Amino acid sequence: MLGMEQRRLGGLTVWAGGGDDRKAGGDGPAIVLCHGFGATGDDLVALHRVIEVDRSTRWFFPEAPLEIDFGGGQSGRAWWPIDMERLMMMQARGEPRLLAQETPAGMAEARARLEGVLAELEADHRVVRTRTLLGGFSQGAMLATEIVLHAADRPFAGLIALSGALLCEDRWRPAGKASGPNIHAVVSHGRRDPILPFGSGEALRDLLNESGASVRFIEHGGGHEIPPAALAGVAGLARDRLA
Repeated sequence: MLGMEQRRLGGLTVWAGGGDDRKAGGDGPAIVLCHGFGATGDDLVALHRVIEVDRSTRWFFPEAPLEIDFGGGQSGRAWWPIDMERLMMMQARGEPRLLAQETPAGMAEARARLEGVLAELEADHRVVRTRTLLGGFSQGAMLATEIVLHAADRPFAGLIALSGALLCEDRWRPAGKASGPNIHAVVSHGRRDPILPFGSGEALRDLLNESGASVRFIEHGGGHEIPPAALAGVAGLARDRLA
């Protein structure tokens, strides 16, 4: 991938770039973005070229630990397994709210793996949490939200939740009461999202707002995607929080 290097950090493959030497060097601020379910590990890497940030900003794109075989020679990565047939059935029955009441099997393991990456970035790459935006798309956004909500003692500069959803409400709501006032977030969601209904994005926004977080909610007319308005929102968050 042009302008990016693969590294092993915390036991995961991570695409790294930007910074003073364009190889994630220096001590500039950082943006860590996690891809969604079924995507390849480098799925979001191209975003570092289209999101306008200060040149010193370093980019890190972790690859999820699980390999998903879709058959026919097609595969992708996942942070935890998802029963897509069940998810679609829940939507068809008008039961998306059930998703918010569940903590997915594998969430704890995924969180531990990503926190391992973050710990190594802090220890060996001069990444500072208060100058780091943590986020992702879809499943990656949910994982980032899990970590940011439980980081009351050591908050991040901001949260990027692109086409995410409210999960494990019984845990996230009390965690948000402690961490919410320190959270600055960009949350985006498409009104025509066929995978995670628009209401699930609104529910995440509402939980963050009720926790006292500063939230910019970007709704758009598309589906399960990252439109230009969301990219502009991330750039704005970076200008506000990483200066």
